[in-house]
Amino acid sequence: MVGRIVQIGCGSEGARVRAERTAVRWMLVLALAATAGLGLAACAPRPSAPAAQQSGLQPGGPFQLIDQDGRPTDQRVLNGKWSVVFFGYTFCPDYCPTTLTTLGRAMTLLGPRAAKVQVVFVTVDPARDTPAALKTYLSSKVFPRNAIGLTGTPAEVAKAAKAYMVFYQKEGAGANYTMDHSTALYLMNPKGQFDTVIADGLSPRQQADQIVRAMAGT
Repeated sequence: MVGRIVQIGCGSEGARVRAERTAVRWMLVLALAATAGLGLAACAPRPSAPAAQQSGLQPGGPFQLIDQDGRPTDQRVLNGKWSVVFFGYTFCPDYCPTTLTTLGRAMTLLGPRAAKVQVVFVTVDPARDTPAALKTYLSSKVFPRNAIGLTGTPAEVAKAAKAYMVFYQKEGAGANYTMDHSTALYLMNPKGQFDTVIADGLSPRQQADQIVRAMAGT
């Protein structure tokens, strides 16, 4: 699988370095724990999917959130379709809108197959990303059509992020703070189970081709 261990966006360079060092430490801890048969305490950011998979872990699991229409939503929203699950936030200045735009183009390239695929955008900034804010943000014509936006209380978002091994943290103070966060795209199968990570930096065509290959393998 191609991809970086952890990709962090939307924050300071120093925060990126700290996050990357944390990911490396977690890789070492996971490797040692696997060798020694030890459990791990949830006291630090989880590694992103590629590092976790090397230790036999997979992203995904139960969550309780609210969609952009204010409806309670849980992990069953993933059932019945292929889902690209992406954690980000609406105030993200670069990575999130770029990624959603690329996914929008990929969905167009899927043609009729797009009816079997959905994009699920989970905020890591519930303080600002209300259901109404998510609905407005995801209505952009260049983003995936009918994308699902999810938010919740800070505790609910933290639980979902932990299930998907997503790292995030607030940077700065005041109204203009940013959020450093993992940027992996998780492709989940129609049973809501993890299939693969869509690698960072792919073109819309490459993303579409990767989704088609996953569909063909079922």
